[in-house]
Amino acid sequence: MKNFFLHLTLIISLFTFSAKAQTKISVSDLKCEMLTNPEGIDVLQPRLSWKIKADINDVKQTAYQITASSSLEKLNAGNGDLWDSGKVQSDASVNVIYNGKKLKDRQDVYWKVTVFTNKGEVQSKETAHFSIGILTYADWKSTRWIGYEKLSKDDSISQYSKLSARYLRKEINLKKQVKSAKVYIMGMGLYELYINGNKIGDQVLAPVPTDYTKNIKYNVFDVTSQLKEGKNMLGTILGNGRFFAMRQDYKPYKIKSFGLPKMALQLFVEYTDGSKDVIRTDDTWKITTDGPILANNEYDGEEYDARKEMKGWNTVNFDDKNWINTRYVQEPGGFYEGQMSANMKVKREVKPISIKQTSKGTYILDMGQNMVGWLQLKVKGNAGDKITMKFAESLQSDGSLYIANLRDAKTTDVYTLKGEGEEVWEPRFVYHGFRFVEISGFKTKPALENFVGKVVYDDIQTTGTFDSSNPIMNQIFKNAWWGISGNYKGMPIDCPQRNERQPWLGDRTTGAYGESFLFDNQTLYAKWLDDIKNSQTIDGGIPDVAPAFWRYYGDNVTWPGTYITVADMLYQQFGDAKVVEKQYPYMKKWMDYMEENYLVDNIMTKDKYGDWCVPPESLELIRSKDPSRLTDGELISSAFYYQLLNIMKKFAVIANAQNDIKHYDDVASRIKKAFNAKYFNVSKNNYANNTVTANLLPLTFGMVQEELQQKVFENLVHEVEVTKNSHVSTGVIGTQFLMRTLTNFGRGDLAFKLASNKTYPSWGYMVENGATTIWELWNGNTADPAMNSQNHVMLLGDLLIWYYENMAGIKSNPETPGFKQIIMKPDFNAGLTYVNASYESVYGTIKSDWKKDKKGLVWNIAIPANTSAIVYLPVSDASAVLINKQKLDKTSYVHSVEKNQTVVTLSSGNFTINVK
Repeated sequence: MKNFFLHLTLIISLFTFSAKAQTKISVSDLKCEMLTNPEGIDVLQPRLSWKIKADINDVKQTAYQITASSSLEKLNAGNGDLWDSGKVQSDASVNVIYNGKKLKDRQDVYWKVTVFTNKGEVQSKETAHFSIGILTYADWKSTRWIGYEKLSKDDSISQYSKLSARYLRKEINLKKQVKSAKVYIMGMGLYELYINGNKIGDQVLAPVPTDYTKNIKYNVFDVTSQLKEGKNMLGTILGNGRFFAMRQDYKPYKIKSFGLPKMALQLFVEYTDGSKDVIRTDDTWKITTDGPILANNEYDGEEYDARKEMKGWNTVNFDDKNWINTRYVQEPGGFYEGQMSANMKVKREVKPISIKQTSKGTYILDMGQNMVGWLQLKVKGNAGDKITMKFAESLQSDGSLYIANLRDAKTTDVYTLKGEGEEVWEPRFVYHGFRFVEISGFKTKPALENFVGKVVYDDIQTTGTFDSSNPIMNQIFKNAWWGISGNYKGMPIDCPQRNERQPWLGDRTTGAYGESFLFDNQTLYAKWLDDIKNSQTIDGGIPDVAPAFWRYYGDNVTWPGTYITVADMLYQQFGDAKVVEKQYPYMKKWMDYMEENYLVDNIMTKDKYGDWCVPPESLELIRSKDPSRLTDGELISSAFYYQLLNIMKKFAVIANAQNDIKHYDDVASRIKKAFNAKYFNVSKNNYANNTVTANLLPLTFGMVQEELQQKVFENLVHEVEVTKNSHVSTGVIGTQFLMRTLTNFGRGDLAFKLASNKTYPSWGYMVENGATTIWELWNGNTADPAMNSQNHVMLLGDLLIWYYENMAGIKSNPETPGFKQIIMKPDFNAGLTYVNASYESVYGTIKSDWKKDKKGLVWNIAIPANTSAIVYLPVSDASAVLINKQKLDKTSYVHSVEKNQTVVTLSSGNFTINVK
């Protein structure tokens, strides 16, 4: 009996251990090219990634086995007919290259992964899927572009062009039972696709914008469930977007336009008997411009007449006798590519906080937040009644809209009622940047419930959170989130409200790096680098705006140099070496172009914008006129080019172009020598006219002789702390490096003052003056309205990087990019008493939650499985440190002492650290 109970106890123990083991480690978030179950990718050897989640410490992947099959049935049966990697001894769980059978056009791939760890084996519960797109131009050759190359009677071409939406339809007959079906669509400039009356997908404003003469993105949808045997209806609505440019017949030397809306579509159907069919766009499709969308213009708004709705237009048996056949039209000219980045979506909703009547009988709606998207309207009235909504970011002193900063953008939506009970409407093909809306047309005062704000940006995950003991810094973080998300529109744009909305390179030189802590922006910026590459001239020049919707080819360093710094961000933050390899030849071409044309006596002589948006001496000025505030443009361009040479050295190794390194070294050495000879003041130990930016750039980029660095830094600190009274005095360029450099040289306390200031000029000044996003100007509430967008992100500089890397202590070790190893080194003495931050890296969630008081420091850390961290503690005595309630000097954790800090190496898991 005793043996029986011992045996039973052993069985129960084993069962309990087994059950726990199943829940301790899991594999999830399977991705292909960092996309979840993507359709129509244009990569034949895509990169696969997964995350290991564990509720136990010290979990390391030791091997993996990937199984890829041509059908879900085969995958579930364990038949890896496309690829069975076998057990691969490797800790790689990010960007593992598919190495199975060669994939074909429109190939479906189903895959899963088994992960072997030092704590056991685990298989992904989820199965992942991706499909290959149409890889060659020839495969589209029998599909014709269709459209209507004329204006309708109410359309006009002018500075304020008006063009109605195109509605297209095609009835098809599927004579057999459908097994599977996918549709491939290019709808220019924007489209909505319907099958049998149902909208396909939840994307909006699709596809992402490109220079349509260079490349065009197609979207792919699995529509098997939408089709049936017998009659089916395909319908599309084509909006204008960037294709039919927002300003026609106006500055054609500057503004690109690509023609009237058009589309190409292929529907591939496989029947249950194995036979196949293809439906393509041709001249049997029907089209009308006489629908309810009378106009749609990104700058000016959308006009919709509900009386013109065509009930059932996108279903079978609709009477389309008044529609005409489509015409074959000229293709846009760009190469067709599968879209490898997310479309936009309605990501959240905002409810307004107040509505007030004006003296002229209109109403002002306050959303409580400067947001980007549109307004959904609910209204009752008579047929022909019009509701007009005009959007703006702020109000004048009399309570009316402030619209001077919108320039010539009309930002107005108009809805005409059909008079059939409660009507609900929102636009399809425009967006607005706004907090306030002037509403007219209501017979009585509308209620707040009549309106809902729809927030629109790219369908990417928010990856970062940050909270601290300083309320101003917390609000700045929130403002940054709203500003960044609002300016993600299939590409990063500068502002969402006025007649600009352009993808300026200089706004994201370092900004993209900070943004990467808040958003999973990898595929967005990888796509944008392609836009920049495609905008490059034959001789190597790169514009300031890409895609080059505005033809700004003027040459300088700091704006086009973003091409290189964003690639560096993708490598460091996401471990994306592929993007560097792909773009390297074109980056090198631009570097050579600038050297050959503008490097004179080893000084880079071309600069266009200087340290853009330096805080001016007067609150009414846009730009400073005081020479003592302005930094020499050639100093900026030379220092920046020097820094780019150093990045290109790293890239040359990644791209297996080591032969280029000697040239980069040689040019950098010559520039450094000439730079110091020209700009360094030996007697004063400063650079040029001693602006903060003039000293900051050479100090940050390593151009200052080592023995002089501290003296130059002291001059920099004097300028910030004394001359500028501990306030920002840098523009777009200097602010990209200001916070980190102050902290790295031991003045994190001064950086904290800049981050927490409430007076001009500062980020806190924006908050104190009602900002809920980030302004374009430090004095954006008082400057001339020609340039004071209240939703810009370029002045964030390196602030968000500083939040995470220097305050929270979440930084990717440059030697192990992509957060394979994390450097956790907060500045505990800068001025904050607690920080609680998290970041969803490509390996998993990193958390840093610390709080200090007179008794000491408590720091809670989470390190993802399959990674490690180097943790810096503000004490030299290891016996004063507890890790998970054990004294550090009594544990086996590897630790050492560096500059009065204890440095501990931790593997994955959750840790509570107490420091006396």
